[in-house]
Amino acid sequence: MRADARKNRDHLLAVAGAVITEQGAEASLRDIARRADMGLATLLRHFPTREALLDALLRTSFDELTARAGELEKSSSPEDALVSWLRDCVACAHEYRGVTALMTAALEDTESALHASCVTMRAAGTGLLARAQAAGMARTDIDGTDLFALVAALAWLGDQPSFAPRADHLLDVVASAILTSAGSGDAEGERRPQVHG
Repeated sequence: MRADARKNRDHLLAVAGAVITEQGAEASLRDIARRADMGLATLLRHFPTREALLDALLRTSFDELTARAGELEKSSSPEDALVSWLRDCVACAHEYRGVTALMTAALEDTESALHASCVTMRAAGTGLLARAQAAGMARTDIDGTDLFALVAALAWLGDQPSFAPRADHLLDVVASAILTSAGSGDAEGERRPQVHG
């Protein structure tokens, strides 16, 4: 890619990130191009679809989440690693309002520009969940798809003005529901691991 084309692409991504943060994932591509002082044709040359644009915006964050899962696996206990990653993943999904519906659909659509990124992110979470399950620290009746669904639900709650103030509390509730006491099943009254970040 020529230097000027790379500069245009980077500028479009920066503007798109700001617009989508303000207006959500359904923000007008024409508005993004206008705010970048470029024509819509230029934007579409770099990003032929909305999903291609979102994939370019999200791929770096998803790659960071995947790398973060590897770091947490080495540096934290199974339950702390899982909850820390869950919190980071919800924050990432919430960064661009309305993107969770696209992420969820992309998991099933192999033609989606977001498919590979979403599958990689889900796999990272699945690995942390499996590690916590093997250690007896997480319930065994959920899998990586369930975890991804919970991330999407928690990110959606953060998008709702009436629920947003409760989002952190509800994340703690969900994390507590995922975790069990080590080696003791899920008996009521047992102390659960701390989930606050």
